[in-house]
Amino acid sequence: MARRPLYSKSGKPRTAGGSVSLGTPVAPPRTVPLPEEEPSLRQRTRSAWTGVYNRHQNKVLVATSVALTLAAMGAFELLRPPAQNLTQAELNAAVNFAIDERPRAPSVSAVAFSKIIGSVVRVSGYDVPKEPVATNPEEARPDDFHEKFTAVGTGVVIDDEGTILTNFHVAAATPRLKVTFMDGTEADAQIIGAKPDQDLAVLRPSVIPDDLVPATLASSEGLHSGDDVVAVGFPFGIGPSASAGVVSGLHREFAGDNGPVISNLIQFDAAANPGNSGGPLVNADGEVVGIVTAILNPSGVRTFAGIGFAVPIENAASAAGESPL
Repeated sequence: MARRPLYSKSGKPRTAGGSVSLGTPVAPPRTVPLPEEEPSLRQRTRSAWTGVYNRHQNKVLVATSVALTLAAMGAFELLRPPAQNLTQAELNAAVNFAIDERPRAPSVSAVAFSKIIGSVVRVSGYDVPKEPVATNPEEARPDDFHEKFTAVGTGVVIDDEGTILTNFHVAAATPRLKVTFMDGTEADAQIIGAKPDQDLAVLRPSVIPDDLVPATLASSEGLHSGDDVVAVGFPFGIGPSASAGVVSGLHREFAGDNGPVISNLIQFDAAANPGNSGGPLVNADGEVVGIVTAILNPSGVRTFAGIGFAVPIENAASAAGESPL
């Protein structure tokens, strides 16, 4: 029996691992797959949360926000100091302390006065200088060559042109009138209108200040007995002065010395004296509701006894062709 040769007789080299010639294709070596590693618990948990988040992203975000908010509120409640249990006496003391320390507000009268004062004028009367009686100039008195102050009253500016309302008995009592505005400006004034039956006169000054502030007029129809009012003027030449009171009554009548009976007057109890005549009577808002015209004193003395009268602004404004509305 013939033996199988160990080497080929062809003399051609053999490839390693077999006797196949170079021209024969060689199959790739077989690989044995490694056993797959099972995922860890952490990886499985992460994968599960990722899946849940991807499916319910909006709900997860809302739930997370709510949880964080609740956690913050809980932390605040834990860290907040306990509430103080104050007694009623302690509460009253705290409130009284706050009230005592609070700056005091200005009074109603002070507010009304501040709003009207820029429109108030002093009305002064003077006698025209006369020729000296003495024929010898050396015997003449110095006062014979100068105008003499005779009276003082009050007026109020009602428009930008400087029109002034005052009493007729103030304006007609002297041949020459001068008005002094609140900034110190002085000017001669002329009567341009009058209603003697209402004791009203309208003046026009020769010069007015650049920053003139006319008063605000308000109808007296809104007045009631007991309403706050302020009278502003120059009583006995002192002023400007303010006096506060209330409306005592409406639709009153008054008859002055040898004068007409004036009806539909506002009665008030704010102090008024000679020199207040022609001045404004203002309400709590500083609006002119009347022109002070007279005081009543049964004793016959020309001083205030608790009753004053003012012409309603409707009557006064009509004398100047103005409307209070």
